[in-house]
Amino acid sequence: MAQTLPAAIDWWARMRPDQPAVVLGEDAITYSEYRDWSRRVAQMLIADGLEPGDRVAICATNSLAYVALILGTIRAGGIVNPVNFRYTTREIAELFETTEPRFAFAAEEFRENVAATGISPRAMDLILALRTGAPAICAHDPAPDAPVVIIATSGSTAKPKGVVFTNRSMTAYAANWAIEETTSAAGSRVMSLAPLNTSAGFVQLMHYTTQGCTIYMVPQFDPLKALRLIEQERITCFGAVPAFFEFIAALPEFPDADLSSLRLATAGGSRVSRQLLDAYKAKGIVIRQIYGQTEVGGNATMMPEHLALAAPEKCGWGGVFMDLRVVRPDGSDCSPGETGEIVMRSPAMMQGYWRNPEETARAIRDGWLHSGDLGMLDEDGMLTFVDRLKDLIISGGLNISAAEVEGVVTEFPGIVEALVIAAPDTKFGETPLAVIHGPDEIDVAALIRHCDANLANYKVPRYVAYSREPLPRLATGKLSKPAVRERYADAHKHLPRVR
Repeated sequence: MAQTLPAAIDWWARMRPDQPAVVLGEDAITYSEYRDWSRRVAQMLIADGLEPGDRVAICATNSLAYVALILGTIRAGGIVNPVNFRYTTREIAELFETTEPRFAFAAEEFRENVAATGISPRAMDLILALRTGAPAICAHDPAPDAPVVIIATSGSTAKPKGVVFTNRSMTAYAANWAIEETTSAAGSRVMSLAPLNTSAGFVQLMHYTTQGCTIYMVPQFDPLKALRLIEQERITCFGAVPAFFEFIAALPEFPDADLSSLRLATAGGSRVSRQLLDAYKAKGIVIRQIYGQTEVGGNATMMPEHLALAAPEKCGWGGVFMDLRVVRPDGSDCSPGETGEIVMRSPAMMQGYWRNPEETARAIRDGWLHSGDLGMLDEDGMLTFVDRLKDLIISGGLNISAAEVEGVVTEFPGIVEALVIAAPDTKFGETPLAVIHGPDEIDVAALIRHCDANLANYKVPRYVAYSREPLPRLATGKLSKPAVRERYADAHKHLPRVR
């Protein structure tokens, strides 16, 4: 059997035909229904003129029709081009200039934005109408190395790049974690919070259905609804940014909630605090730190469960088919405890950036993906994520890790979330500015004393901005540093210097 995503679904449709593949609210499709629906979609696309390699753009919120359209496109040999439904017409047009979709589909509320680009979108109702019908045969035989999706990077850069995955790379990613993590074996019940237009949402769909799991898609995160879903559906796997775990733990219903079904809980995007670890440990759950990025397929490494409590800041040592190194600017390996750039090698990593050979060559060198992230390995090869290379604050010639400062700031009582950005400084060139959010204004002087006690003096924020509203986030749930930088670009002009 070919190493393709449709082949994996066909396998589970035979092995577990009546098991739900995807659940969304009160609706669900089994693996046999998923196979049959996607075959009818593929048949329609081919009849309408789709050729292998053509792009199919989709602008919609999560739905079962969206799921069927994704797999149907891949069956037909097309390349899925997910469109962020939050995009403006200008942003969609810029995306389409690069991807040049053969067809576009849009939910009713987004059709006007897509149509304004000059491409007339088809209604998602066309896909919904194919949910039932006569069995279909798809004439196309997907190739393992054929591209299946172009995923825009998360938006931490000025202009997202299109990450290209193939059938083989996406099934290799699923195989890596199927071998290493038996907690997400076939039949597992996974809660997914991410939109399908994001790397997290798309990869989770492919990852867990390739493994024969059931995915419970949550359209919009609500802490209490998420908690109840875990209890009622006996969710076994849940991964999210630490803030989502914190929101759930803050509920008055949390202490009495039955979370005994959870066997795999992972957090990424920022460090997990000791308080959060302890809150879930009291319920028999170990939150495990992960590290990864879109270009490497998703998660690159996950902290082993038996080590996670002792070293919560560490992310593990890679995977069965994932090699990790930390290197100096000249490419030589760093010594244990020495900070350098994280590089990775895996059959799951991207084929490259869509129609961008220059950026692809910068990212992939001698078979290794250069992450643009700083990290360090300990004597056992265990990775600690330090910061994004592009997120350093250089103050008086000294490098400051914004993530390190953020970690200390968020330890202070009353601060729910914080980001640290660079503010212009006449003496040092740049200096840290902390943007914080909490239910009430905090004692800034006490915060600075806390930072002084835990950070070298040049790392301590010289400005603190308080936001009554939660800080902006990306679609993946991560805090959006580009949006905060833009919003607080001139804040240092109006804020008092606190040290």
